[in-house]
Amino acid sequence: MSLFKLLLCSVCTFLVLYAPQPLLPIFSELYDVSIAYSGALMTVTMLPLAIAPLCYGVMLSQFNPLSILRIALLILAASNLLFAYSDYFSGLLICRLIQGLTVPAALIGMTSYIGTTFQGDALQRNMTLYIGSSIIGGYLGRMLAANFATFWQWQNFFYLVSVSLVVLALIIPKQVKSEERTKLKIKPWLHLAHLQDIILLRLFVAVFFMFFCFAALLNFLPFIVQNQYGISDNKEIGFIYTGYLVGAILSVCTPWLNKKIKNAWALLSLIFVLYCVSHIMLASHTLSLFIVSFTLFCGCMFVIHATAAPLANKISAAPASVTNGAYVSFYYSGGALGSFLPGFIFEEYGYIAFLACLLVCCLLGLTACLANYKQGTSMT
Repeated sequence: MSLFKLLLCSVCTFLVLYAPQPLLPIFSELYDVSIAYSGALMTVTMLPLAIAPLCYGVMLSQFNPLSILRIALLILAASNLLFAYSDYFSGLLICRLIQGLTVPAALIGMTSYIGTTFQGDALQRNMTLYIGSSIIGGYLGRMLAANFATFWQWQNFFYLVSVSLVVLALIIPKQVKSEERTKLKIKPWLHLAHLQDIILLRLFVAVFFMFFCFAALLNFLPFIVQNQYGISDNKEIGFIYTGYLVGAILSVCTPWLNKKIKNAWALLSLIFVLYCVSHIMLASHTLSLFIVSFTLFCGCMFVIHATAAPLANKISAAPASVTNGAYVSFYYSGGALGSFLPGFIFEEYGYIAFLACLLVCCLLGLTACLANYKQGTSMT
């Protein structure tokens, strides 16, 4: 299977994951549910993402990763169609739960295929391209869904994505041409024994709070711009998500930052400080400053993520599958809670209280990084 086709699979998978996010105000009004409850459409999808990565590795050790990917894409296509046809909010939640259980299989299928097909520099390069495709998919999912809702009907975008997923599933080859590799099965209860290092745990805590804040702001962004700036046009809301893409582009400076600041904990602490500053700037009543702050917010998040992920593998004595599984679990656990709980604060106490909550969480992430920095750890 060509890498280009695999990257298209990645983009479409993330279209499914993030398309409902800018449409939450529409769902809130259409199905007569509260702001916080509408956010559950993201929460029920991210909860499995916090657990499944630790479990799916065993399944992929027994089956062809491309076969898993093909089945996952077909399930995503079917659930996407059901989502568009559902007349009840509970139906939307069921579809999103199915997608949350399916997306990890698709992601692990793709990364497993890349890991078993490429080696050395090609592996690093192609894995980087895969991460880039996930960012593009996340941006396009939000932006295109918002624009389809403005110019056509929101359901049309889900129909288009479903057709794309079916086409991609049909062109996936049935055999992996690389050599079969023996994979060790890791007993689930042994994961805890590998994660006793306090330095590693602090990093995971920082990642948890990092994505908690990120998921919260992006999930309730449509409501924020409506309430604070009077923007209700889905097209304009979709445009604001461009800050997400610009922030992702800014994160390409991460390797340069790692060379300039040798101590990774010092770098993480510095970026977390900027992350906190962006939270404060987001309280601005000026839309242009809000967009600048949002871009800085996204850039900080991606730099932290791009620094923390490889750092976890360097400092962990556990197998890579255990380390990365735990990293993803902490990452999406923060996303699952962040996409839901802050909504109650936003609904009951307003935007400033919402930002204050996120700032406290961001400061907790900063504290975890500073604790490792003060301990004198100088991993780069």
